[in-house]
Amino acid sequence: MKLRALSSLTLAGACLTLGLSIAFNGARADEAHSSTPASQLRRLTESQYRSVIADIFGPDIKVVGRFEPDLRIDGLQAVGTSAVSVTAAGLEQYEGLARNIAAQVTDEQHRAKLVGCEPSAADKDGAACARRFIEHVGPQLFRRPMAAAEVTALTNETVSAASTLGSFHAGLAATLSGMLTSPEFLFRVDRPAASKRSIDAWSKASRLSFLLWNTTPDQALLNDAASGALDTQAGLAKAVDRMIGSPRFEQGVRAFFTDYLRLDGMDELAKDSLIYPAFSPTVATALREQTLRTINWLLVERKGDYRDLFTTRAIAMNKSLGPIYDIPVSTANWYIHEFPQGDPRGGLLTHASLLSQHSHPGRTSPTLRGVALREIFLCEKIPAPPANVNFAVVQNVDNPTLKTTRARLQAHLDDEECASCHRKTDPLGLGLEQFDGAGQFRKVEHDEPIDVTGNFEKQAFDGAAALGGLFRNNPRVSTCLVQSAWRYALGRNPTEADGADIARLNQDFTTAGYRFTALMRTIALDPALFAMPRLVPDRRAGIVRRTKEAG
Repeated sequence: MKLRALSSLTLAGACLTLGLSIAFNGARADEAHSSTPASQLRRLTESQYRSVIADIFGPDIKVVGRFEPDLRIDGLQAVGTSAVSVTAAGLEQYEGLARNIAAQVTDEQHRAKLVGCEPSAADKDGAACARRFIEHVGPQLFRRPMAAAEVTALTNETVSAASTLGSFHAGLAATLSGMLTSPEFLFRVDRPAASKRSIDAWSKASRLSFLLWNTTPDQALLNDAASGALDTQAGLAKAVDRMIGSPRFEQGVRAFFTDYLRLDGMDELAKDSLIYPAFSPTVATALREQTLRTINWLLVERKGDYRDLFTTRAIAMNKSLGPIYDIPVSTANWYIHEFPQGDPRGGLLTHASLLSQHSHPGRTSPTLRGVALREIFLCEKIPAPPANVNFAVVQNVDNPTLKTTRARLQAHLDDEECASCHRKTDPLGLGLEQFDGAGQFRKVEHDEPIDVTGNFEKQAFDGAAALGGLFRNNPRVSTCLVQSAWRYALGRNPTEADGADIARLNQDFTTAGYRFTALMRTIALDPALFAMPRLVPDRRAGIVRRTKEAG
């Protein structure tokens, strides 16, 4: 099919920029921008894109192709989604994904179920069929009602494309491909309500769905938006409780903790196979799944205290991970394993997913691990090392005098330029040194006993389990989770004006016994989630300027 010849159905870079400008200003193309409050765009992440396609068209529609990398800002991709656009190369990738998806939806295997009609004697050009398909799929893709003029325009494009390509289904695929590359699909667009102080009901439905389910709103939620139920506190609470009670909530929890713990990094994690023969891409995938299953088991199924993640001896396990944890596992299925009292493993800090990800391919890194603990769990910002730092002493694992990582790091600390940051990060990371670069337990390094003692906020610890206990009881850890969940929900960093709202959320979280489900419910019901965001003047001007430059 010569879909590229159908320029009206694909987006050139200038058109995309124009579309983004329109969406940022919360207006339709035929509306004036001057009196419309500024709104916010958030590009779909790769996981959201895949979930949306599966939910609308079914899991057997494969999403094949590369995505533009998601951007992580201050630790969260959810914040980065508000800052990224689509490059020319990225648009090419999205077009390729869209053509492939559209071809599957309209092929002989799927069209009867997903299209549900075809041209007939009473509908020779297929216009009625195309209209029905667009009216059904369009609101799901764009997460809002479609105007009659929009439906008519897309119907006419389908008929025209079908005539050019000589096939109704090819023409319908071309239209669907164009819809899948529209900014209205690729970006979550916040539009103002009539009051212009909050977002409209359709934007509320989208925010709720991506927060709690990490996917597009279902029909029930769209119906709540249409009926006005989401604009009442009682209707909103009913919708939120239904969503939290749904099995899909687990998907939303997994998405948050994947972002919060940076577990997407496991997808590209590689280790030196000579040093860590038990580690493989399959194991890396299983380690990520292990952490997410453990979190869901404790926080969702058991409705446990979030802080207990740092001390629980329970962990999801399957056969592929037995060698990493040095335990016999007879079943290939997942189950909850309990480490015995006194075992060096216990809590999230000893999960091999975190230990392996924050290490080098062939050795551990107390510094990387310490940075991760402070940035993820304490919401601290650790600056990157200067470009001219000499790591030769630390990297020389065969040093005959400095046999342990602790000894090599101590020598590195003689450089005062490095010492200020390393004194914050390394003591925590050194507490995890009994776990190698793949997360496997060990007692010695080059025949030298490994010292895992340290001090965290004037409290001594000996080993990872003890450090986990200190994290569990540190109020900064729970406060950091609340702040991160707020940032994840709103897609931005807080300002000074947001301080009181976050403090209230933190107090509610404490009062509720640190229950994560309660925290997500509170955020979902918070008016701040639906307040109409505003762009600062210089950013808005920048958008207009780039639009004009694009022609």
